Amino acid sequence: MRLLHLTLPVSDVGTVAAWFHDVLQLRVVGHHVHIGWSTIELQPADGQPLGGVHLAFNVPDNRFAEAMAWLRERVPLQRNPEGIDYFALESTWQSQSVYFTGPDGLILELIGRKRLPASARSGAFHGSELTCLSEVGLPSADVDAVRAEACARFGLQPLSTPSPQFAPMGDDEGLLIVVAADRRWFPEQKDLPNAQGLLLRVGDVQGSGEIVDTAQGWRVIQ
Repeated sequence: MRLLHLTLPVSDVGTVAAWFHDVLQLRVVGHHVHIGWSTIELQPADGQPLGGVHLAFNVPDNRFAEAMAWLRERVPLQRNPEGIDYFALESTWQSQSVYFTGPDGLILELIGRKRLPASARSGAFHGSELTCLSEVGLPSADVDAVRAEACARFGLQPLSTPSPQFAPMGDDEGLLIVVAADRRWFPEQKDLPNAQGLLLRVGDVQGSGEIVDTAQGWRVIQ
């Protein structure tokens, strides 16, 4: 699955666009942020709650050390309660991650995935090497119901064993991170998930239609 277009409510479109351009070195055209095949469209929040939105960006796994050094120079990294700021997962994830805070309390992540193609680049990392938007956090009062609907509508399967608290639906290129609305985000475990006003368009899935959570204010369409 590919995450093609995300509409993201923000407090100030110009300020947030400048942050993505200046800090993450991404291509920004007006209020559109481009990351590989993905586009984030910034729009005024108009009173919608901010903070607690989780987004992840893929990085070629063989460039992850350089990406982490690059990021450390630009923003503070988030740490877990034990003070750790680098996280490697084996088993079905086969990944390594770092987390950081963006504008409006965005909970952002760079993630390298071993199963995806390596990069031919070398030397200092640049933000243009980010491959795509690869994860969007979607809170729900019924994770199992959203998981079942993602399977029925789009043919998505969980990347790891799902639970009533957490279900990562999709694959290495694109994941819907379906979480319980009362589950605080890793690694700091301070912020509750929020997705009010998020509209996500996906591609390369089976079937068509949409998944909507009216109570949480988000929608996924094909």
